[in-house]
Amino acid sequence: MLLAILVVLLILGFLVFVHELGHFLVAKLFGVKAEEFGFGFPPRIVGWVYNEKKKSWEMIKGAKQVKRKNTIYSLNLIPLGGFVKILGEDGEDKEQVAKKTKKRVKNSENFSHKPVWQRILILVAGVFMNFYIAGVIFSLGFFIGTPEPVMENTGFNYKDVKIQILEVVADSPAKEMGLKPGDEILKLSIDGQAVDIEETDQVHNFISQNQGREILVEVIRGDDIYRLKGTPRTEYKENEGSLGIGFDKIGIVSYPLHKAIFMGFGSMFTVTYRMIEVFGQMFMELFQGKADKIKEVSGPIGIVVFTNQFTEMGLAYLIRFAAILSINLAIINILPIPALDGGRILFLIFEKIKGRPVSPKFELGLHTIGMYLLLLLMLFVTVRDFSKFKNSFLVLWEKFLNIF
Repeated sequence: MLLAILVVLLILGFLVFVHELGHFLVAKLFGVKAEEFGFGFPPRIVGWVYNEKKKSWEMIKGAKQVKRKNTIYSLNLIPLGGFVKILGEDGEDKEQVAKKTKKRVKNSENFSHKPVWQRILILVAGVFMNFYIAGVIFSLGFFIGTPEPVMENTGFNYKDVKIQILEVVADSPAKEMGLKPGDEILKLSIDGQAVDIEETDQVHNFISQNQGREILVEVIRGDDIYRLKGTPRTEYKENEGSLGIGFDKIGIVSYPLHKAIFMGFGSMFTVTYRMIEVFGQMFMELFQGKADKIKEVSGPIGIVVFTNQFTEMGLAYLIRFAAILSINLAIINILPIPALDGGRILFLIFEKIKGRPVSPKFELGLHTIGMYLLLLLMLFVTVRDFSKFKNSFLVLWEKFLNIF
């Protein structure tokens, strides 16, 4: 569990840092002052700022509040991504924009004084960076090696070929046995007679020939070998199978750099499209009073459980998972919900239509409400995750305690 938590913190920290870096770079491009750009979250451990008079960098120790013309680059105590503090981003000085002279407003370093289109680009830059880094991560995966179904006569040099479980159907014998996606099937046994598995046909034939009889499935999960017993059903839905698993012969394939980049960004667009479809279906179901799709949403506990599974499956799977998390973070942030980037952009669109800023107090109030609602949603999802992943989480927790 400790490894899974550390991996989650590293991945999410990196994705949040990249997101904030996008805001920071585009703000600097448009001449908006970034008062502080920090790695991690406060309290500040140490910071650096460039002194133009001395032509050298100065160190700022601790959380001391100082005003500097240039950006403070800080290292902070809580290593969960980063943040950028942009002058005027929270709406300060909005109502004074109309009182400024055109020249002064034009040259201002205050976010609130910039044209609406520039402010929208600053806000959307974080989302763009998460999409971009997802493409980079996918590309890295294709370059160093990505898991794919083994196909004959393709010319690919497959490595680490295995018969791997890709799906476990809910309320199936496989689920009751404890089989999980990512498990590598080594052997299938009945009455003490074992079959070493090398091809998918062997699995199909063995299961179909032993419906209604208890079998033993030997799998590799991470560094451990598990021997699990279960009985394939005699009656089942056509698309579920008698044992309730989906599996294939999987191998690791590497691609040349130029092809890896092309395929990586292609995967980013494909996964983004599919995620938008899922989010769209989820919101449609909510309007219809249904909650089938929203039950699939996971919070921190779910992410830790999934990270542990992908870590056990190998680096190639973990890379894909990180790219998908980055896309997920981008889509959520662009939703027109107060407290998120998309909500801030929505207010800027209203400002453009009205010809004047929305009341700062009204906007701040809605952002505060939005933040509390998001926290309540996170709490709800976390509680439901504990119930949903209770067994997996308790196993991870036991492993964590055994470290000490």
